[in-house]
Amino acid sequence: MKSDSVKKGMQQAPHRSLFNALGMTEEEMERPLIGIVSSYNEIVPGHMNLDKIVDAVKMGVAMAGGTPVMVPAIAVCDGIAMGHIGMKYSLVTRDLVADSTECLARAHAFDALVMVPNCDKNVPGLLMAAARINIPTVFVSGGPMLAGRVQGHKTSLSSMFEAVGAYTAGKMTEEDVKEYEQKACPTCGSCSGMYTANSMNCLTEVLGMGLKGNGTIPAVYSERLKLAKHAGMAVMELLKKNICPRDIMSEKAFRNALTMDMALGCSTNSMLHLPAIAHEAGVDLNLELANEISAKTPNLCHLAPAGPTYIEDLYEAGGIYAVMNEISKLGLLELDCITATGKTVGENIKGCINKDPEVIRPVENPYSSTGGIAILKGNLAPDSAVVKRSAVAPEMLKHEGPARVFDCEEDAIEAIKGGKIVAGDVVVIRYEGPKGGPGMREMLNPTSAIAGMGLGSTVALITDGRFSGASRGASIGHTCPEAAVGGPIALVEEGDIISIDIDNHRLDVKVSDEEMAARKEKWQPRKPLVTSGYLARYAAMAAPASRGAILEI
Repeated sequence: MKSDSVKKGMQQAPHRSLFNALGMTEEEMERPLIGIVSSYNEIVPGHMNLDKIVDAVKMGVAMAGGTPVMVPAIAVCDGIAMGHIGMKYSLVTRDLVADSTECLARAHAFDALVMVPNCDKNVPGLLMAAARINIPTVFVSGGPMLAGRVQGHKTSLSSMFEAVGAYTAGKMTEEDVKEYEQKACPTCGSCSGMYTANSMNCLTEVLGMGLKGNGTIPAVYSERLKLAKHAGMAVMELLKKNICPRDIMSEKAFRNALTMDMALGCSTNSMLHLPAIAHEAGVDLNLELANEISAKTPNLCHLAPAGPTYIEDLYEAGGIYAVMNEISKLGLLELDCITATGKTVGENIKGCINKDPEVIRPVENPYSSTGGIAILKGNLAPDSAVVKRSAVAPEMLKHEGPARVFDCEEDAIEAIKGGKIVAGDVVVIRYEGPKGGPGMREMLNPTSAIAGMGLGSTVALITDGRFSGASRGASIGHTCPEAAVGGPIALVEEGDIISIDIDNHRLDVKVSDEEMAARKEKWQPRKPLVTSGYLARYAAMAAPASRGAILEI
């Protein structure tokens, strides 16, 4: 066992004295040492219940013959961080989580790990760490929040943000907004739609790193405590069989994840996180693959914000395994991949039926014949841009309009709320990429303002930043190269006509090559907004969004 290096032999007597200081018995020191990486805190609603999940995991580990030891991981609430400087600190925590977990696991010679995350960057950060450390590991998330209910209708955080836009447009009263405020987020858990946190928890299940139900069992259900106990037991089985994350997160597993991403209609943030996780696992995941997979993968789910159903509904309909089983009818999944259950994907999903064809459409009756996410290219995005196709109104799949150009999110919001954006416009928000932001902020406030003011089916938004999974509409993000490095988005001028053709994967500005070259000659890099601290280090090391915004050594 790896932990023998800190527990066995005369040279380790000082180490054992410190284990004694922890109150650890000789019997506990004889067992495998299992790190339980807990993201529990009292500021993130998705994490406030993780202490109970951790206790259940520890019980499962102990029942199966291991010695569980809890260690911490950080997490940021994207909702609370939204719309101010805090959002610059969201994506960048993914690497802090991965790095700090690597340090804890290596320094203390854990034999195996159980990761207990829940929210947006915390989940991929721990998946990156798992691939990097590569000792037997199982994930069990804190689970999704139940949907809110306002005036007899289910609702969620995205409705809350849109309510603010509706108030600004005079479509809601202050009392109406207050009712949403009190009811939109009724329980602990990751926000209730197919936003980034739930997207990544569901894809963790698809990748094989979490057990059945990891992505969909609601946070407040006792079933999640049972899942946590089983995760503790499962990691001991993986340790016995020496099945490690890189055995599970193979190239085939990532193809499965992209396939299910398309079927589920996950957050566009998955197009940042999957390549970053794959990179740590030694797999080259080129985003070009996304369109190839999307072309043959039907979109079966329209969960909020794309539609009126929520993660709790997906759970009742049979969960992720039921969607996988449905998609497998088309021969689109690699069924021989090993998973954290100790079984293959095919063995896991066998007999998992679709219990609600309104929530999980049968493959014979999909929402669309192609997947929920599209990668766009063109003279405005020579490398790539990303859009959640399943959340775009049909009339906006092809659109041309004048550019309304803003060099930061705040200026765009002021213009939107000031009534300066009209039907047909294409809002361009730049210098918000990984380097330019720095930190690649989410644009949920402007997209929500556009939707709340009734412009969601007539106005597009393009950015080198990114979008919350709660964003809907023609919201095109991750535009590469970003403005900060002189990408074409930096050269767009007010009134330029921008052409969007999502079905044909195109994003262009109708300006000649000669004119764009002349503008590039005149362009000057903008002075960095941040010159010290972690954000400055991140900006200096961040790779493009097309490569997952990973940190380059």
